[in-house]
Amino acid sequence: MCGITGWISFDRDLRTEAATLDAMTETMACRGPDDRGAWLRGPAALGHRRLAIIDLPGGRQPMSADTPHGSVALVYSGETYNFTELRHELTGRGHRFTTDSDTEVVLRGYLEWGDGIAERLNGMYAFALWDGRQDKLVMIRDRMGIKPFYYYPTSDGVLFGSEPKAILANPLAPARVTLDGLRELFTMIKTPGHAVWDGMAEVEPGTVVTVDRSGLHRRVYWELETRPHTDDRDTAVATVRTLLDDIVRRQLVADVPRCTLLSGGLDSSAMTAIAARQLGERGQKVRSFAVDFVGQADHFVADELRGTPDTPFVHDVARTAHTEHQDIVLDAQALADPDIRAKVIRARDLPAGMGDMDASLYLLFRAIRDQSTVALSGESADEVFGGYLQFFDEEARRGTTFPWLVRFGRHFGEDAGVLRPDLLAALDLNGYIADGYRTAVEGIQGLDGESDLEYRMRRMSHLHLTRFVRILLDRKDRASMAVGLEVRVPFCDHRLVEYVYNAPWALKSFDGREKSLLREATADVLPQSVYDRVKSPYPSTQDPKYAAALQDQAKDLLAQPAHPVFDLVDRDRLHRVAHRDSPVHTQPERRGLERALDLAQWLDMYRPDVRTA
Repeated sequence: MCGITGWISFDRDLRTEAATLDAMTETMACRGPDDRGAWLRGPAALGHRRLAIIDLPGGRQPMSADTPHGSVALVYSGETYNFTELRHELTGRGHRFTTDSDTEVVLRGYLEWGDGIAERLNGMYAFALWDGRQDKLVMIRDRMGIKPFYYYPTSDGVLFGSEPKAILANPLAPARVTLDGLRELFTMIKTPGHAVWDGMAEVEPGTVVTVDRSGLHRRVYWELETRPHTDDRDTAVATVRTLLDDIVRRQLVADVPRCTLLSGGLDSSAMTAIAARQLGERGQKVRSFAVDFVGQADHFVADELRGTPDTPFVHDVARTAHTEHQDIVLDAQALADPDIRAKVIRARDLPAGMGDMDASLYLLFRAIRDQSTVALSGESADEVFGGYLQFFDEEARRGTTFPWLVRFGRHFGEDAGVLRPDLLAALDLNGYIADGYRTAVEGIQGLDGESDLEYRMRRMSHLHLTRFVRILLDRKDRASMAVGLEVRVPFCDHRLVEYVYNAPWALKSFDGREKSLLREATADVLPQSVYDRVKSPYPSTQDPKYAAALQDQAKDLLAQPAHPVFDLVDRDRLHRVAHRDSPVHTQPERRGLERALDLAQWLDMYRPDVRTA
């Protein structure tokens, strides 16, 4: 994994700016607790924090290579799962390696193929190369956007980092958020390239960004393409299983303890069971972890989103796959702890607004990190295989907005309802969402002769794979790296994504259920209970003590009438919810409390210049 950062200034010698580079690098100490490094030469300054996963002694960074025409230096975050094959190919082309790390393979690959190395990589990565032969910076991000990557153009170059906090540590980048940033923060549509912070941008997934003296240049090296799918059902099921076996095998490679995240749903159960079978062939066992809440299994109440508690299914998988399993059980006090909320906001750099689900994810990862350094996750299978309820919701299918917003609107209410009415009017979030949707769907291609239903489902799939999944991948990366845990996502392998994306909806749902291809492809390793289970989202606590704690904290906030949060938040609405006689019980009310408290802590921590006009 790791954290990367850097500064390119074509008009100055950055060797005098070591202190600033150190400050940028140290913001990501949690991402890389094992080592740190810096490389400064002329207009380039590169910083690195390392989480050692492969070749523990040999993978130090920044890593550089001297050539007759100048030096090339690399800072790299992530994992390349096909580095063994690439290393063999490069060795055949005359390259000599001094380490066993995938980092050196990427560096040597760039020396051989230039930025064409991007097309050859299978993995999750964000890396930057300073090419002293041509005085240019090359930034490359993985196809699905698993690893975060931000940059900030300056008058004579660029700042970059794994996270916004690294860039904001440089005096050239003010912590400013405008109305456009607030729109992105409160709409959950993940506009490609948008970073919320004014002047900052994301390196988009599947993209190479090059910065030289002539300016900034972008090249898209991968995107979802519409292609005919000719395989029948049996062939498709077999192909999915073959791909999954290869993907999991590659992603189990590590020189440190590894585990799986197990929710008892189809995705994580299939991945865990495949991993258990593969490790079992070597006489090893999988360690699995699940999150649970005090009293949840005994007092669970089904609702529209979650029909069953996770724990019984988790334990069925653990027994069937013979994993070394542990439940991480959390209570309401921990979930509502303001210190935990502050750590989550610091990890995300923004008040992302997912409340107890963010807190529980952070606490789960923190507990796992005491015993493991790498975890495999079932994240993204719902986007790939069509698992969400909205895929079967006629209003969402036929709607003219992002389909997940239809479901969320029913269950959670308006995400921005906590804001002041005058600010809401200025933001015009409905207009922002409508514009974003039109842009998102305009380039989605169908197949000749494709039915209206098939095209609508292709469109839904495309939106989930290019917008919604990036929200969840960013959340998972930030929460895990905040505690120095590397989380790998097998279902984001681009080979699997490309194949399943182009399978027609009739094939993806051939038995009338969600994720039919995945279920059949892994049926032989699943307990019957999981095979039959209906999709259930990431769990959320139902403990009324959690909502009561939020109310108490909101009352404390209301006692500070001069707090800058009230430039954004509707004080009267917050007062009504906080002072109810009984704990809040509706999702919109609870979400409003979480949003207001998140905003207040974010303003206290970052002191951003928020411009609402």
